[in-house]
Amino acid sequence: MGLKQNLHKLKEKYSGTKMAPAFNAIHTFLYLPNETTHSGSHIRVADDLKRTMNTVIMALVPCLIFGIFNTGYQHFLALGEIEAASNGFFSASFWSWQNFAAGAWSVLPLVIVSYVVGLGVEFIFAIIKGHEVEEGYLVTGMLVPLIVPVDIPLWMLSVAVIFGVVIGKEVFGGTGMNILNPALTIRAFLFFAYPTWMSGDKVWVLDAVERANTPDAISGETILGSLAQNNPVTHDWLDMFYGFVPGSIGETSALLILLGGLFLIFSKIGSWRIMLSSVVGAIVMGLIFNWVTDAGIITETSKFYGLMSTEFWQHLLIGGFAFGVVYMATDPVTASQTNRGKWIYGFLIGFIAILIRVFNPAYPEGMMLAILLMNVFAPTIDHYIVQGNVKRRLKRLKSKTA
Repeated sequence: MGLKQNLHKLKEKYSGTKMAPAFNAIHTFLYLPNETTHSGSHIRVADDLKRTMNTVIMALVPCLIFGIFNTGYQHFLALGEIEAASNGFFSASFWSWQNFAAGAWSVLPLVIVSYVVGLGVEFIFAIIKGHEVEEGYLVTGMLVPLIVPVDIPLWMLSVAVIFGVVIGKEVFGGTGMNILNPALTIRAFLFFAYPTWMSGDKVWVLDAVERANTPDAISGETILGSLAQNNPVTHDWLDMFYGFVPGSIGETSALLILLGGLFLIFSKIGSWRIMLSSVVGAIVMGLIFNWVTDAGIITETSKFYGLMSTEFWQHLLIGGFAFGVVYMATDPVTASQTNRGKWIYGFLIGFIAILIRVFNPAYPEGMMLAILLMNVFAPTIDHYIVQGNVKRRLKRLKSKTA
């Protein structure tokens, strides 16, 4: 009670000043708002923006915890200090305190920097504009460290977060007004500004960059990277499903991502139409590539053969496809709003993602670019869906009055 009373006194003291949004944000973050509507028509619901954001974070926490363990596991596995997990998802060699400690030492600073820098920018804009601090960055702050390589420098992440929040969100008016997913905007900035830190085999395993020029150098090529070089995959496909592979911190475990997607669908936050149609689009594109290789149109001598010949269903397990479908494509602000538009929007994301994945010469992954591209076209899709509905209703009206 003492903390709440002191915050309330600070709110009253700075009420009407530019610092009021900052104290209101701290009070709202710790406690429920004490403001209610008294007149006019309004909808009574149990959720608000903060509860919605917290629900998404709850769905992301298992991916974060797994990512911490996997970071340490990949590090010690590359050094040859532990054996590969042999008992499936409950392998003792994976769920060890040693893996957790090493992973936490590297992953938690990324989470802290993401939140401190991102929320700092939010507070600055709230004070300048004189509006309340918005809760939209609560999810973005968790997404960002989960979609970057573990060895990315903290200063580089800070620069990208500032760019993503300012350019990808605040210039459009803040939460609910942005046309691009802020987390993917941050990743796109890193991808184009610092490409060597977002690709290759030295950025996905802890300390691989630091040891690159030493006798005990280690590397951790991703599955996509190996396939793009037409090299055979040495990982078991069940391990890929569990997530025991190198990659971005939170994107490796398809199992936990699937469970998170079901949780978001059950809580009615994530759109099952977008998720399902994205998977269908990826399968269709994967089947087309499989047909091309099976028919001999593309041979093993082609540099695209590795990814083209990959079984269509395997594309769903590797890279950031699953994570992007569940947590990025379903962003309610940047996705299509109409039900029919969601089917089109999701299908094109999956279709284009696999297309870019195969033909992108610089970086064999296409989910980020596919979602950002469809973010731009989502309003256009909804526009034509709505206009089509209007025309059909006018046509029915004319037929009844004739």
